[in-house]
Amino acid sequence: MVKSINTKVDLTQDATWFRGMPSYGKIMIGDKAFEFYNERNVGDFVQIPWDEVTYVVADVHFGGKYIPRFEIRTKRNGSFIFATKDPKKALRVIRNYIPASHMRKALSVWQNLKRRFTRKK
Repeated sequence: MVKSINTKVDLTQDATWFRGMPSYGKIMIGDKAFEFYNERNVGDFVQIPWDEVTYVVADVHFGGKYIPRFEIRTKRNGSFIFATKDPKKALRVIRNYIPASHMRKALSVWQNLKRRFTRKK
């Protein structure tokens, strides 16, 4: 079993970590890090310290009424995509540790298409 690096836990929720195959478990948001633990495979976990996080990007639909997933981008280890049972609640707790200037909305489909066709070569 992996030892948590958090000393105080603010939120624990059921979650899915999207990588090659989705991994189901629980996220734990605390004072030191964002952590994901798989319920069945104890070796399947990720611990992301708050000082390692550069941006948190939320995929927002219908004017903020539906948030299917969010992505945590790190300085050295790439990005991690998660879906939780209540993503608004998770993002509100993350906002306590990440400045608002580092929390973003993902581009919409139309913004992506516009960006793709208007780029200069």
